[in-house]
This record gives sequence, structure tokens and C-alpha cells, in this order.
Amino acid sequence: MEYRIIKSPSNGTIDILKRRSGGKMEQDMVFDAVGLLQGKMIDMIFAADIAEKAVGVLVEDIKGSCPQNMILLAIYGDTSSVESAISEIKERLEERSRIC
Repeated sequence: MEYRIIKSPSNGTIDILKRRSGGKMEQDMVFDAVGLLQGKMIDMIFAADIAEKAVGVLVEDIKGSCPQNMILLAIYGDTSSVESAISEIKERLEERSRIC
């Protein structure tokens, strides 16, 4: 899994995300940060569930074409919530890999 956090995303970045969004993102939605996660579908669905249960964030599938069947998720919210969601995802995925 790869991830990045964009704090105070630029208008251009927001426009890219809106054009590629899976449908939940409203045109007038306001957020301080966006977390981007890319990985296997199974891990990204698991990550979306973790993020939405952990803190008050919106998770959305970002449309694109990736030949490796990788999935890109965007996690929208205030900076601390996005950081908390990413931390929780990393922790739970690492925990799961130790068990398996």
C-alpha cells in the first residue's frame, strides 16, 4: 500500500479529484486535507471500512486506469482526522499481516 496526505490541497488538485470521484464528493464540499491510498482491491476495501469507522471522514474511490488492478482511495476530512484514519489503516493492515 502506498499513501500520501495532502494538507490544504490546491484548487487544481481538488478539481482533479472532483472529476475522478466515484460520486459521493459534493461539488461544494469543504475539507482541510485529503489522504490518498493506493493498493490491492481487498486492502483498499478493508482500509475504507477502517477509516470510516475510526473517525469522521469521507472515503471515496477515485476513478482511473491502472494496469496492475490497483485501487486509489481518497479520504477527505480535517487534517487530524485524515492523519488518524491513515494511521489506523496502517496499524490494522500491519497487524493483519503479522497474523497471516
